[in-house]
Amino acid sequence: MLKLTDRAVEKIKQLMAKENKQGHGLRVAVQGGGCSGFQYGLSYEKSRAEGDQVYEFGGLSVFVDPRSHPLLDAVTIDYVDGLTSAGFKIENARATGGCGCGASFSM
Repeated sequence: MLKLTDRAVEKIKQLMAKENKQGHGLRVAVQGGGCSGFQYGLSYEKSRAEGDQVYEFGGLSVFVDPRSHPLLDAVTIDYVDGLTSAGFKIENARATGGCGCGASFSM
């Protein structure tokens, strides 16, 4: 099952407020591409599409399309803010490999 940490949910809500996207949800998708075969996509979405799986995390709706759903089964999305970098960190327990920069993965 897809998971979002409390830090990720709060950061997404902050970004939505800053970008006037209140009332939107977050679309999490897996797309073909990157040097390892698959890459993640995060975007704002006004409402669910037909066939979407919808998750709720602290009042945030997260939409996942049917093709992405099986690839996101063991994924955790976190937000990290450290001395050297800040951003969303996506951990996939089922990934069998990834590229050096961490932007894509293989299964």
